[in-house]
Amino acid sequence: MSATAASPARPARMSSRERLALAVLLTAAFTLAVDFSILTVALPQIGRDVGIATEHLQWISTTYALCAAGLTLLFGRVSDRVGRRCLFLVGMALLGAASLCGGLAGDPATLLAARAAQGTATAMVTPSALSLLTTTFPEGPSRDRALGLNGSLMAAGFTTGAILGGVLTGVLSWRWAFFVNVAVAVVVLAVAPAVLRENRSERRPRVDLAGAATVSLALVAIVCAATTAGASGWTSPVVWAGLAAAAVLLVLFWLVEWRVSEPLIALKVLAERHVAWGNVAGLLAFATETSLVFPLTLYLQDVLGLPPLAAGLSFGVLGTGTVVGGLLASRVIARTDAKRAIVAGFGVQALATIPLAFVGDSRAWVVPCWRSRSWAGSRTSSRSSVTSSPRRQACPTRSRGSRPGW
Repeated sequence: MSATAASPARPARMSSRERLALAVLLTAAFTLAVDFSILTVALPQIGRDVGIATEHLQWISTTYALCAAGLTLLFGRVSDRVGRRCLFLVGMALLGAASLCGGLAGDPATLLAARAAQGTATAMVTPSALSLLTTTFPEGPSRDRALGLNGSLMAAGFTTGAILGGVLTGVLSWRWAFFVNVAVAVVVLAVAPAVLRENRSERRPRVDLAGAATVSLALVAIVCAATTAGASGWTSPVVWAGLAAAAVLLVLFWLVEWRVSEPLIALKVLAERHVAWGNVAGLLAFATETSLVFPLTLYLQDVLGLPPLAAGLSFGVLGTGTVVGGLLASRVIARTDAKRAIVAGFGVQALATIPLAFVGDSRAWVVPCWRSRSWAGSRTSSRSSVTSSPRRQACPTRSRGSRPGW
């Protein structure tokens, strides 16, 4: 056998169009990840300028997250019908318009409406961009490289958003956290039509509107109940009414998904033991970690008196821990197993969070505070890698409720 025949084939180089397409899609994905946290550090200043009380500041972030999470499954199915490039371009146009309105907002209603539109745009762009990534690059090293870059940028986006928001708020104004999106949207819309090819499913699947409506309303009910509990206590009838409504809506969602021919979610896959535990661990990991960002922002600025720039830069410590945890995750899994790695991760996070219960009003607390959060961030990143592994193993390639092109 000749040396030429024995040597492995070198992966084909990307063409200029593929490089531009990759740059466009990664830019969009990173921008959306940044949007989840770019306003976090700016919340106290936004509240003072727009007229939102401290107890209601969370709705600036929550409104965005609710629309993004509640509508992503729906728009994943819509992209199969209207085309992934079409939905991607519409979503980026909506993101630009919503960001412009948010940057110019002078009252709470306009600001929250802009954040809802941004979340809807995120729900449009996220599934269509991922589908375009998988169809633009053939299966093999090129696609693996593209998906790896996409995952890395999405993971780094949350921390980068907090840092960037602090820098923009401290140097310019919180309004530039919106205007940056306008510039990105303009550039993406100028380049994308020339480098992205339309891609739609061979058939036009049905859109499960009932499933999307019930799961979205259930999320809203849960958030409203939790918000009311913070102000009125868990004994408030409004809180229990909200939780009861959420439970009913989730049951209805489950029934709808079993009855429709093309559900948003493959319930049989969710029932798999590895998938179920992976989802529970992932939910707890990100819920406990991201829920601390809001109170820490208020603590750093309103209690310790740090300026937005310093508060934003301090979140880089948490990002460092997240990156380190991601790098260590594969070694932890290899030496133990997924179950033990998850348990160890939660244990470390619990120990790292304990010091936060004793923080005071002295700036001397900043160093131990962020040292503990860097450890917790590394454990969260490790668990996110661990919990994604069993989900990938348990999910069949094609299953009831999966979206073509994903």
